[in-house]
Amino acid sequence: MDIPLSTHATTRTRPAPLRHTRTWNAGVPCIADARDAVGVLLSRARPAPARRAVQDAQLVVSELVTNAVQHAPGPCALRLELSPDAAALRITVMDTSAEPPRQRPPDPRRIGGHGLQLVNMLSDGLEVTPLTRGKRVTTTVALTNGPTV
Repeated sequence: MDIPLSTHATTRTRPAPLRHTRTWNAGVPCIADARDAVGVLLSRARPAPARRAVQDAQLVVSELVTNAVQHAPGPCALRLELSPDAAALRITVMDTSAEPPRQRPPDPRRIGGHGLQLVNMLSDGLEVTPLTRGKRVTTTVALTNGPTV
């Protein structure tokens, strides 16, 4: 007896990644809103990331959005995308300045200007993509001890 192959085959679909997008059109975005968005998104992750990983991701988002607010006039946007296995959070911030972020040399006596050092310590690379009007800055924060996506 022949049994059609389709009755034996099982298809696995990858779960859709969890995402969050927020755009601030006018005025100054609330950095706390950006940090809160990370917390809310990661609270839905399975397996749940460690508290330290959530805090690291919130700090990276806070620094990138703060840079956009301080150095670019006009609107900015935040996009968060959790990998399907909840091992990494991809963070993208878009703003209207064509200038790429620049890391200052370390100076323990200076107040401020250490944000990109923190971003580089807590995330996997910083990718800057020029846009027609502005730029897109993207990085990935590992939420587990395993490799990032």
